[in-house]
Parts: sequence; C-alpha cells; structure tokens
Amino acid sequence: MKAANRKPSISQTSGGRAFELVNMGIILVLVILCLAPLLHIASMSLSSNRAILSGEVTVFPLEINLEAYRKIFQDNSMIRSLLLTVALTAGYTGLSMLMTIFAAYPLSKRLKGGKPIMFFIIFTMFFSGGTIPDYLLIRSLHLTNHLGSLLLPTMINPFFLIILITFLRSLPAGLLEAAEMDGSSHFHTLIRIVLPLSLPALATLSLFYAVGRWNGFMDALMYITDPRLYPIQLKLYQVVMNSMTNDPLSMQGDQVVSVLPEGIKAASIMFATVPILLVYPWLQKYFISGVMIGAVKE
Repeated sequence: MKAANRKPSISQTSGGRAFELVNMGIILVLVILCLAPLLHIASMSLSSNRAILSGEVTVFPLEINLEAYRKIFQDNSMIRSLLLTVALTAGYTGLSMLMTIFAAYPLSKRLKGGKPIMFFIIFTMFFSGGTIPDYLLIRSLHLTNHLGSLLLPTMINPFFLIILITFLRSLPAGLLEAAEMDGSSHFHTLIRIVLPLSLPALATLSLFYAVGRWNGFMDALMYITDPRLYPIQLKLYQVVMNSMTNDPLSMQGDQVVSVLPEGIKAASIMFATVPILLVYPWLQKYFISGVMIGAVKE
C-alpha cells in the first residue's frame, strides 16, 4: 500500500528520463567534438603521404606509415626538449603546490590581517602589469634564458590558492582543535592531518598546475632564446613554422619527400600531447571529487 502511494523519483518520471536523454546527447556531442580533432591529428601522423595529400584521412589512419615518428625520435633536440619539459613540469608542480599549501593553510584559519592579504591576492587575478612590464622585470632580474623565468612568475595561481583555502576551511574544525589540544604543532597538524585529508584537492590542483606548465608557451617564447632550453611547446612551434616554409607540392624532379610537413606536424603534436594525457588516469579517482570543491554551499 505504501509502495503504491510512493511518489516516483525525478529520474523515474517521463520528464526525468527525457532530461537524462538530452543530457547524454549533449555530452556525447561534446565528447565527439573534443575527440575528433585529436583522432584526426593522430591519424595523419600514422598515414602515408599519398593519403595525406589526397585528403582521405579522417579519424582513422590510412596506409600506416611510422616514418614521421622515426624522424622525431632521431631528432636529439626534440628528445632533449621533451625531457626538459618533463623535469620542468615536475619541478614546477612540486614547488607550486608547496608554496600554495604554505599560503593556503594559515589563510584558511581566518587570522588577523588575512582579509587585506586576500584582497591583494584577488586583485592580482583581475589586474596585471602587462606583457612589456613583465618582460622588463624578468630582464632586470637577469632571468632571460634561465629556467627561473618559467618557474617563478606563475608559481602561485591565485585562483588555485582560493580553491585550496575553501577546501581547508571545510575540514572539521573539531578535529584540528583536538590535535592542538593534544600538543600538536601547526606544522605537525598540517603534515599528519590536514594534507592526508586534502588528497582530492591536492591531486586536482597538481594536475591543473602540471597541465598549465606543460602547455605553457608564451613565457618561453618571450624569455627563452637558447635552443638548449626550449620546452616542448616552443620546440613544437619551431617545427610547425619550419614546415610551413616547405611546400611538398612545389618540389619537382628528383626531390623525394619521405615525410610530408603535415605528417611531421601531426606526429610532433602527438609527441607533445601523449605524455601529459598519461597523467590523467593516475589522478582520475581524485579528480571528480576535487573539481567539486566549493560547488556545494551549506
């Protein structure tokens, strides 16, 4: 009798099912829009010259050809840029998370003077000095052609700092007070209690920092001119620009093109993209809960 009077949930009603179908359709379209360009680039990197020139390559490779990847792996400068970017991303992520944690933990405690500090942090989110003042500052600090120019200016992201502050304030206050009553120092409480409880936030912000540094291009373009210090994105830019000057259709006679510039560009893009994509599965279990930080207000 009770079951007969029970109201159907939103998902069980016809309107709810229609809403879910529309949502699934929209998500499916977005997934296709996101995956199609990546699959097209991957297919071009694996296809033959004839298939690329004829424009037959869509999202599946035709006449598999690995010559573009062979040329990339034979290029020592490309390998050096990749290894440099891996080390740069790892170091940048570690230092950024360390500085963000050390800034967020005291600010999460609503200490006296915290509001003015938060005001200046938020101010930097909306206003910056601009490209030319940034360059003059880096040059005056003698950081041009130095990896410090890629690490120091963006070491703390104000938006990520606010996210972590919000997360730390959501931790049970009684737990932290009990630790302090037991004689735990602030540093001990941070290391042994706060950080283990903050793994979803830390993993998510680490991923954001790592992806941002890996894809970083403008700062390297402005501050780095030494080819030995080129990160992979700047090296990729150089490859693309060089390929634009080589038109395979203009080559005649005995000139033989083993790999088209389009194939080299596509293989270079996959070479620079795949390593950072491999990071996502390791952080996926934290990512869903991490991106929801601050979404629910009680």
